[in-house]
Amino acid sequence: MKPLDFFASHPVFTHDEFSAQVSEAASPQTRKNVLAYHVRRGRLVRVRRGLYASVPRGVEASSFDPDPYLIATRLAPDATVAYHAALQFRGRTYSVWHRFHFVTATWAKGLSFRGSEFIPVQLPASLRRLPDQGTGVADERHADGTVRTTTFERSLVDLLDAPDLGGGWEEVWRSLEMVEFFDLDAVTAYALALGSALTVARVGFYLEQHRTELMVEDRHLERLRAHAPKQAAYFDPPRKPGKLVKGWNLVVPDYVLRRSWGEVL
Repeated sequence: MKPLDFFASHPVFTHDEFSAQVSEAASPQTRKNVLAYHVRRGRLVRVRRGLYASVPRGVEASSFDPDPYLIATRLAPDATVAYHAALQFRGRTYSVWHRFHFVTATWAKGLSFRGSEFIPVQLPASLRRLPDQGTGVADERHADGTVRTTTFERSLVDLLDAPDLGGGWEEVWRSLEMVEFFDLDAVTAYALALGSALTVARVGFYLEQHRTELMVEDRHLERLRAHAPKQAAYFDPPRKPGKLVKGWNLVVPDYVLRRSWGEVL
C-alpha cells in the first residue's frame, strides 16, 4: 500500500501499523523519513512519538483536531475508552468533557493534546486473567476508524465502582439515566466479576432505585444481594452520613436517595 492510500484509510494510526502495511517504507529509517516528510507537508499531525493523525484534504494541520476517541484507542495496544468517556462517545453524558479515560492492562503514559487530556486507568487485577478484559468491550466504527470502548453495561458498573472517574454522583446518575436500556444479565455478570462487594451493592441499589424504568427483575437483585457487604458500608468514599439501606447494607447519602442534586451544598 502506498503512503497516501494508507493515510486516507487510517485517520489515526501508530508507527507499527504504518510499517506493517506500507510497502514503500522498507527500512526503519525510510519509514521514519516518509512520516517526517508528510508531517512537514501538512498531511499528518504527530500526536506523540509513534502516533499520527491524517489531516483531511483542505484542512490546515495547525488547526486540525483529530478525533479524541480514535486517539484514546491507540494510546496502548489494548486501550479501551471507558468511564465517562465511554458514555460520552455514545452521546449519553450530562456534561461534555475534554478528558478521556482509557483502561489498559499495560503500562501507558497520559497525554495532553490540543485541549484534550487522555488518562490511563489500570485494569483491575480481578479482570486481567479474563477474556476481553472481563467482557463488555466492543469495537465501534467511528469517524472512518475504529474505537474500542466499554459497553453501556460495563460503563454502568465501572462508574459506580469509580465515581471520581465519572465526575461524582450527580454526573454519574444524570448520565446513566440518559441510557434507555441495559442488558441486566450482562450488568450483573460484570459486577460480580469485578469482585467488589461495595460495587455490587451500589449496582444493586442503582437498579432497585430505577426498577420500573429499567425493567429490573427480582432475580437480578437477588443475585447481586447475595454478594453485598455483610456489614454496613458507606456508599460514598468520604463516608458522608446518610440512611442505612438494609437490603444492600449501604449508608446512602440523602441527596443520592432523593436525587436532590440541586440541593447539595
